Amino acid sequence: MAVFIVDKPLGWTSFDVVAKARKLLGTKRIGHTGTLDPLATGVLVLLTNESTKLVPYLEIADKDYLAYISLGASTPTLDAEGPILETIPAENISPAQIEAVLEQFRGSQMQLPPSYSAIHIGGQRAYDLARAGKEVKLELRSVNILVLKHLETLAQMPEGNYPKALGRFTTLKLEVSVSSGTYIRSLARDIGTALGTVAHLGGLVRTRVGKFHLPQAIPLEQLEPSLGQPDLSALEYEVIELNAKEARDLKDGKRIASQARGRVTVTFEQQLIAIAEADGTSLKALRVWQ
Repeated sequence: MAVFIVDKPLGWTSFDVVAKARKLLGTKRIGHTGTLDPLATGVLVLLTNESTKLVPYLEIADKDYLAYISLGASTPTLDAEGPILETIPAENISPAQIEAVLEQFRGSQMQLPPSYSAIHIGGQRAYDLARAGKEVKLELRSVNILVLKHLETLAQMPEGNYPKALGRFTTLKLEVSVSSGTYIRSLARDIGTALGTVAHLGGLVRTRVGKFHLPQAIPLEQLEPSLGQPDLSALEYEVIELNAKEARDLKDGKRIASQARGRVTVTFEQQLIAIAEADGTSLKALRVWQ
């Protein structure tokens, strides 16, 4: 079992990456932590075999992005995959106006996810309903925009990086850090509206997932078993080392005395054996590794 940090290629779905990784790593059991759309690149965390038990704990990690928000044109998918629905002039927007609008989106807030998303509605994916022309009713969700920084304003999307760029639209290059579950496409839409125009996400690079940063990522074609990292490298929880009896008791469902609080990583002989919840007096296993 191991953790692999991949730089997702442009134009690939996350499922495409997993399918290719199964062949390169010689295993069928692979999970990932956080879907990236085809027009996005960057950090995709893959986990194999027993490491897939980490998925629920890693997919809730905060994420960083480099986002290109193209002003003046909207699309049904909220990115450059869809055709242009509407254009509204977006020239002469000052840096002061941009900063004032970005300030509105920093911090905790409610966000409406895109209709073209993998959210389940009555047993169906929202994007399947949207593609079929059916009404998609999604609920607002709580998100947290931790960092939202305007790096520069470009006359258009950078050439060469994003071949599906829809045209020469003024584009904001932003540094973004968000809580899990935040849609950068929705953020692009909402920033455009707040600036008095429309917008779509012209391009996206995920630069961090939890502890893993883009410079650590492996090009997909270079992926091989020897490049996997141990499970412990992925977790940001306090580490508690147990002796042999405590380890056996924990795996048997018993509580172990501990003054720790919150979620912790539990090891025996420096090997991951469990993720546990601690209340200041004892800890109880949430997930166990054999």
